[in-house]
Amino acid sequence: MAIGYVALVLHAHLPFVRHPESDYVLEEEWLYEAITETYIPLLRVFEGLKRDGIDFKITMSMTPPLVSMLRDPLLQERYDEHLAKLEELVELEIEHNAHNGHIKYLAEHYASEFNATRKIWEQYKGDLVTAFKQFQDTNNLEIITCGATHGYLPLMKMYPQAVWAQLKVACEHYEEIFGRPPRGIWLPECAYYEGLERMLADVGLRYFLIDGHGILYARPRPRFGTYAPIFTETGVAAFGRDHESSQQVWSSEVGYPGAPEYREFYKDLGWEAEYEYIKPYIMPNGQRKNTGIKYHKITGRGLGLADKALYDPYWAREKAAEHAGNFMYNREQQVGHLYGIMQRPPIVVSPYDAELFGHWWYEGPWFIDYLFRKSWYDQQTYQMTHLADYLRAHPNQQVCRPSQSSWGFKGFHEYWLNETNAWIYPHLHKAAERMIELSKREAADELEWKALNQAARELLLAQSSDWAFIMRTGTMVPYAVRRTRSHLMRFNKLYEDINIGKIDSGWLEKVELMDNIFPNINYRVYRPL
Repeated sequence: MAIGYVALVLHAHLPFVRHPESDYVLEEEWLYEAITETYIPLLRVFEGLKRDGIDFKITMSMTPPLVSMLRDPLLQERYDEHLAKLEELVELEIEHNAHNGHIKYLAEHYASEFNATRKIWEQYKGDLVTAFKQFQDTNNLEIITCGATHGYLPLMKMYPQAVWAQLKVACEHYEEIFGRPPRGIWLPECAYYEGLERMLADVGLRYFLIDGHGILYARPRPRFGTYAPIFTETGVAAFGRDHESSQQVWSSEVGYPGAPEYREFYKDLGWEAEYEYIKPYIMPNGQRKNTGIKYHKITGRGLGLADKALYDPYWAREKAAEHAGNFMYNREQQVGHLYGIMQRPPIVVSPYDAELFGHWWYEGPWFIDYLFRKSWYDQQTYQMTHLADYLRAHPNQQVCRPSQSSWGFKGFHEYWLNETNAWIYPHLHKAAERMIELSKREAADELEWKALNQAARELLLAQSSDWAFIMRTGTMVPYAVRRTRSHLMRFNKLYEDINIGKIDSGWLEKVELMDNIFPNINYRVYRPL
C-alpha cells in the first residue's frame, strides 16, 4: 500500500499571438515550437503509457489563450506549413551530410521525430485540444484553467470586477470547450492575494495552486506545511508547490536539465548553417532564427558555444531514464520521511511550466515517460495522482488563510511591477474603470453590442501578465510594448466611439478578425459585483 502521493502539474500557457493581418510574425512561432517540442511529444507519451496499460495521473492547465490558438483554423494552417518546412529542411540536411556520419544520424533522428509529429497532427486533424481532452475523459489527465488572459490578479484587486472577468470568462470558455466546468485553476504566475478565494468559490472552482510560501505563511500555520492542501474559509482548497522536487527539475544549475549529455538549446542550425543554404528556412526578411534543429550537447560547464560536442539522443535518453529513477528514489525517501512525521499520507505537489519539457529541456518528455513507468512498476511508496482525485479521496483538511504570494522572483509581485513595466498599470487601471462604466450600458443595437464585447476582449488582452514579464526579462521587449499599446489604443477608440454613438463598423470588423479570442464573451461580465 502506498503511503503518500506525488502530483505532477504542468502549466501549458502561451500569450495570445495571432496576426492574420500579416503573412509572417516571428512571435507566432512560439506556438509552433511548443506544438512540435512540447504538446505533441506529451501526447505521444500519454498514448504510449495508455497503450502499455499504465494508468497514469497528471494535472495540466491549458490556458484560454493557448486553447484558443490551438483551435484556430488560421494558426492550424500556418503550423502545417511550418512543419512541412521543417520536414523539407531535415531531408535536405540528411542529403547534405551524406558523408558526415554523426550529423547524418542526428538529421535522421529529427526526420523520424518530425514524422511522428506529423502522424499525431494528422491523426487529430490538427485539433490537439480534443487529443488532450480524450485523456481527461479517461480520468488520466485533469485539465484545469487559468485567468482568461493570464492577467496578474493581485495588481488588479482594486477593481474586483476586472478580477471577476478574468475568472468568469476563463471558466465559461473552459466549459464551452471541455463540456464541463473546470474544477481547479492555476492562478496566473501562482499570484494570490487575500480574499481572492471568495471569487474562486463564487465562480465554482474547487482548488487552486499557490507557491509554497503562500501556504507556509498561512494563518494559522498549516500543521503539515505544503505536504497537504489547506482549505480556505470558502471551502476552496489551496495546493502549495514543493520546493525540493521543483528545484530538482527546473534548475539548470542544480537540476537535471544542466546534464552535459543533454541537448544544447542555444546552438541552432538557423544560426550555424551557411547563409545562402539556410536562407529559405529563416525569416522572410533574411534574418536568422532558431529552426529547432540542434546538433550539439551541453558538454560541460563554462564552455563557449564553439566548444560544444555533438549530441547523441541515445545517451541523452539513457540519462533521462537515470534522472527519472533518481527523482523516483528521492520522492520515495521524501514520502517515507514525511509519513513518519505526519502519520498520514503526504502529497508532494511538483508544478512546472509545460514548455520546460521538450522546448527548453529537449529530453523532458522522455523523463516524464520514464518517471510514470518507473513509478508504476518499480516502487510502492507513493501513488501518482492528479489533484481532483486527491481531493475526492481526502475531503477533510485544515482550514487556514493563505498568504499573499507569487512564484516570481523573491516570491512576491516585483517581477511584474518594476521600473521596466510600471508605466503600463495607470493605463490598464484607467481602461478597467472605463470597462466597468461601459458594462452598465444596455447596447442600443447589434453594432454597439459587438463594440462593447470587443472592448472587453481588448482589455483582457492588454492585461496579459506576459507583456510585463517580457519587458522585465528584456527579450522581445518591442513586441510586448507594441501589444500592450495596441490593445489599449483599440480599447480607448471603442470607448470613445461608443460614448459618442459613432462606431466605425469597418474598423470594428477588422479588429474583431484580429483579436478573435472568446467569441461568446458578454461585456456585462464587468458589471459591479
